[in-house]
Amino acid sequence: MNKNTDIQVGILGATGYTGRELVRVLSNHPKAEIVYLGTSSAQGKPYGFVYPELLGSPLGDLIMEDESSVPEVDVLFCAVPHGIMASRVAELLARGIRIIDLGADFRLKDPAKYRQWYGEGLDLSDPDHPDPDNLSQAVYGLTEIYREDIAAGSLIANPGCYPTSALLPLIPLLANGLIEHDPIVIDAKSGVSGAGRTPSARTHYCQVEDNFQVYGIDGHRHMPEIEQELSFAAGASICVSFTPHLVPMVRGMMATIYTRIRKDSKVGETDLRHCWQNAYQDVAFVRVMSPGVWPMSKHAFGSNNLYMQVRVDERTGLVVIVSVLDNLVKGASGQAVQNMNVMFGLPEKTGLEMLSLWP
Repeated sequence: MNKNTDIQVGILGATGYTGRELVRVLSNHPKAEIVYLGTSSAQGKPYGFVYPELLGSPLGDLIMEDESSVPEVDVLFCAVPHGIMASRVAELLARGIRIIDLGADFRLKDPAKYRQWYGEGLDLSDPDHPDPDNLSQAVYGLTEIYREDIAAGSLIANPGCYPTSALLPLIPLLANGLIEHDPIVIDAKSGVSGAGRTPSARTHYCQVEDNFQVYGIDGHRHMPEIEQELSFAAGASICVSFTPHLVPMVRGMMATIYTRIRKDSKVGETDLRHCWQNAYQDVAFVRVMSPGVWPMSKHAFGSNNLYMQVRVDERTGLVVIVSVLDNLVKGASGQAVQNMNVMFGLPEKTGLEMLSLWP
């Protein structure tokens, strides 16, 4: 590629779904050029070998390289399984490469939590995390909440898709003391691409088609991430009930969240909506829907937008929140590019002003 660009980009895990989505988004970015595609499975082959629809294009003809040999780039997107980047970022940061990790290795600030939720199969004998120093320095990449820290950061822990769908609606309400800390119930559904490109019995077509599955019922790895960030917002320990589901669609995510208005307050639905509007009035990708208009997954399909709506059920006293996003875009690769824009002082929307795909 020969774009007149400012940012040289590398992607580890380029053959996965989030890697492919990074390629799609960055291919239209006016200030970024992909110069390195790292893979553990197709070294020496053109990118179009894995994604034939790209054959004949500059990116489709780009030869994939071994993941262990990262060249000099300005920023490296890491779309690899947990446990890999935890032992690699120190060397990459020392070379002056800025890191946006789409995995889970630097999301949880408590090393013991990392061991609890991600330590199985990893050598974490001492300490609980392979790189506690960089863990403490990593910035959680929820762009709308941590924008200033992201701008100054060198290591960004890109949020998970489920956490993004729950945190953006809940954080302003908790930070402003409008809702109770308990209960917070998050009932979430995701398209199959959220499970990654490697197939499993659960994601086999015969299991997914015309079916609706619950999973992670004993504790999903995104739950401590949600609780961590909600606790920071509330200034108190938050415990949530989180239940994910797999639905028979390729991409898309919906979270239906139940909580209550703060006791002994006169807060109403209008106050909750105003809180959101104040929090996100100058934000590019969070859309508060008009009263009575409820989001559906198709609204966000292929875009970097999150749509949300709220209702106070006077009969039950429950606050009902619905948010939707595209798990591969705002839930992963799009948010990662949004963070890159902030890190490099670009307008946040650069390369991300894609309309949703409809129908």
